[in-house]
Amino acid sequence: MAESSKTNAESKCCDLCDGAEFELIARHDRRGKELLTGVCKQCGLVSHWNIPSEVDLQDFYATRYRREYHGELTPSARRVMRAWRNAKRIQRQLEPSLKPGSDIFDVGAGIGCAAKVFDLAGHPASGIEPNFGFQDFSKKQLHACVESGDLWDVPTQAAHDAVLHDTVLLIHVIEHFRSPRQALRHIHRILNPDGQLYVECPNLGAPFATRPKLFHFAHIHNFTPSTLQMLARRCGFEVVYWFSTPDDPNLQVLLKRVDSELLEINPDSCRQTMAALERFGPWSYHLRWRYLVPRLAKLSSYALEHLIAGPYVTRILRHCAAAEAASKKAASGSAKQRSAA
Repeated sequence: MAESSKTNAESKCCDLCDGAEFELIARHDRRGKELLTGVCKQCGLVSHWNIPSEVDLQDFYATRYRREYHGELTPSARRVMRAWRNAKRIQRQLEPSLKPGSDIFDVGAGIGCAAKVFDLAGHPASGIEPNFGFQDFSKKQLHACVESGDLWDVPTQAAHDAVLHDTVLLIHVIEHFRSPRQALRHIHRILNPDGQLYVECPNLGAPFATRPKLFHFAHIHNFTPSTLQMLARRCGFEVVYWFSTPDDPNLQVLLKRVDSELLEINPDSCRQTMAALERFGPWSYHLRWRYLVPRLAKLSSYALEHLIAGPYVTRILRHCAAAEAASKKAASGSAKQRSAA
């Protein structure tokens, strides 16, 4: 399986370290379709062997991603309930680090739950989402301030109409970028000088599936704690706090914006990545307690989810509608007061 290949800069270059030597670690995606995946032999970053074009990705995420990977063009009640609960968890984690009234900007906002949860918690929140169906739901049903678009549409500090943000969220988004390095540098330029970035993504260092099921087209890059931290530092961010442990299936980290960039390669990173990939076989993976306990809990919750998701989401939508009506009423009252004055 493993093959080494030296490529020139025109054919492939590591997005983290600019390395040009890779090892082929997989030939197929989780559905058995051909998808070549390689690891950078210098820094350990795992990515597609052939990176899709930006045009292809924009079309894929706008029209096909949700249907192919989630089986739905608009979110089901179960998906909304899960996203809302996840957003509440993230809001609780980040709240101690947020200043009162500081704003939130969610890149790849999905259903819009995170933007709405933070907004209801007193942090003016907005976001962007490339998928038409999910963006439409977030705006019309949750009354979240989520617009259609992608990161490159957001004006940076160099633009006269730029609005800088206090905190940016990348919740299971960084792995989808054609160039995470370009994305983080763009985010660096839309943050205030003391701004923060929260990143959450799958953890390849604690495999979340068996090796044949790890890779798929939508996840262009795959991160370990080491490669994510190295990339962040190269793009002008430093770690404030890890909410996840190295063995958690998802990485969760809060970063702060700094004025300097530093490329510092962990010489053991590639070995760590390969060791994680080779740690388990099919039987040893599925028989781990870290797999069995969460899997059994998830399976047992499915039936309950079908029963409670509908009423749960109905309550959320009513709450969001009431909050929107109250906000409009307050804005109208303020406008009348200004007019009378």
